[in-house]
Amino acid sequence: MTTETDLILDRRRLKRRLFFWRILTVIAILVAIAFGTMKLVPDQAEPHVAKLNIENVIVENDRRQQVISDIAQNDNVKALIVYINSPGGSTYGSERLYHALKDVAQKKPVVTVIGTVGASGGYITALAGERIFAGETSITGSIGVIVQFTEISKLLDQIGVRADAITSGPLKGEPSPLKPLSNAGRRNLQEMVLQTHEWFEDLIVQNRPLSEAEVEAISDGRILIGKSAISAGLIDELGGLKEARIWLESNRQIPRDLPLIQADYSEPKGLIQELIQGILGKSVISERLTLDGLISLWHPN
Repeated sequence: MTTETDLILDRRRLKRRLFFWRILTVIAILVAIAFGTMKLVPDQAEPHVAKLNIENVIVENDRRQQVISDIAQNDNVKALIVYINSPGGSTYGSERLYHALKDVAQKKPVVTVIGTVGASGGYITALAGERIFAGETSITGSIGVIVQFTEISKLLDQIGVRADAITSGPLKGEPSPLKPLSNAGRRNLQEMVLQTHEWFEDLIVQNRPLSEAEVEAISDGRILIGKSAISAGLIDELGGLKEARIWLESNRQIPRDLPLIQADYSEPKGLIQELIQGILGKSVISERLTLDGLISLWHPN
């Protein structure tokens, strides 16, 4: 009897030990993965060139604004390369980003590089650079502004639903998905879009060697690849990061052997969150679903 009891107790002890070592092994694996996926960042206390990635849909981002402000104030940052891979986004988000980068340009060289796409608000961002680079097949242009909305009043009629609203004025509540847009509402929106479009065109005239007439001729919303954009005057040179470093060395005396340090403005994440994102990648929910108001965005159907 005693032998059987001892055997049972030994098994329980063994199970507890196995459980402990399994937990310890899992923790060790997680820590190893975390250290393995950590980015090795050079010493930012040394002179370097900063690289800022502008990707996906552009919206307001206070963390990004603060990082750009820090770059402007950091004397160890000798130049800034802005790498753009974005179809644009909200007009105001692009405006804030443009002005923040212009503040940096008052203190140190800023060049912009368009990757796969830098259109609409992405091109507004590129305009902040002293020199704009793009690949031969990079997509750019799409100079324009749009307001989109959906109107479902006929569908509601078919299912027997009637919507109503009490407003303080005839234009309050327009556009609405619940009723057709009135002529006055359409004129109001059209005026707002045209004013913002003129603002976009003015930015190009201010930053590019183009006249108002030349800008007007290409600001009908068309997109261009890099080879066409350079002849249209929207970009300066075909190339990427390598060509940007060469230009900075030749024209702004910024040595090419200075380290290139990635500026990070992502939201801080815990270990588990980092691991999950590393395994699953970015969310499948598009940021463009968060857009509202005036939009400078190239999004083919």
